[in-house]
Amino acid sequence: MGNLINTFKRFLTNKTTVTILGIVIGIAVLFFFYMYRVNNAVNPREIPVATRTIAATEEITRDDIKMVSIGSSFLNDADVYTSADSLVGKYVNTGTSIPAGGMFYTSQVVEKEELPNSIFDEIPDGYTIYQLRVDNESTYANSIYPGDRIDLWMSTTQDGLVYYGEFIHGIEVLAVRDSSGENVFDVTSGRTPAWLLFAVPTDMYRYLKVAEFLSGVTITPLVRNTNYNSDVGSTEITNEVLLQMIESRIMDMGGSY
Repeated sequence: MGNLINTFKRFLTNKTTVTILGIVIGIAVLFFFYMYRVNNAVNPREIPVATRTIAATEEITRDDIKMVSIGSSFLNDADVYTSADSLVGKYVNTGTSIPAGGMFYTSQVVEKEELPNSIFDEIPDGYTIYQLRVDNESTYANSIYPGDRIDLWMSTTQDGLVYYGEFIHGIEVLAVRDSSGENVFDVTSGRTPAWLLFAVPTDMYRYLKVAEFLSGVTITPLVRNTNYNSDVGSTEITNEVLLQMIESRIMDMGGSY
């Protein structure tokens, strides 16, 4: 037994043996890491793809999705959905479509409320969408957001008198659009505001549209603070003087508007 141990010790202390062992171990380590990288690169993962061509603004359903296997290395550079559950109920963004067999890129998929025209689905009976023309300055450097409750102030001059004051109190902004009708707050856009959209009762819509056509009339959005947004109360016309001024102008036009 002692001779066997001594022989083993001499074997380990031999320079040639040590060199060979080092080379073998080094090759084994390199091979291990090589195989690890290869397995990670080719190890397939399942991702969802479209079973049909899904057009812009269409809802994604469970039947629109199937799972396929793809190499993991591709997914390192692709910003795509990897779960079918996270896609069901979402919508294909405007200006794009997903072809049959195509992956679901995150830039192509949005929530319903992010679609430009989804606000029309929620308008109550007796209400109408009103668009107020704005710009970067009148929106306080694009600081008015969907869901904000703001006031609309009116200014005009009639018969040498200057009218200026709050006209509509606590109106909710439904959307902010650019001049092409696209949502300003699409994260990929960097767009400039051109329109604020509101849902208003038909009578209120009528007064606002008449005011648009009256020469020298300006309607300006006025932003309030967070507490105002939570405690604002109902939306209403608050200035009887301005209202009567508009009514008188309607009568001057024949009372037919």
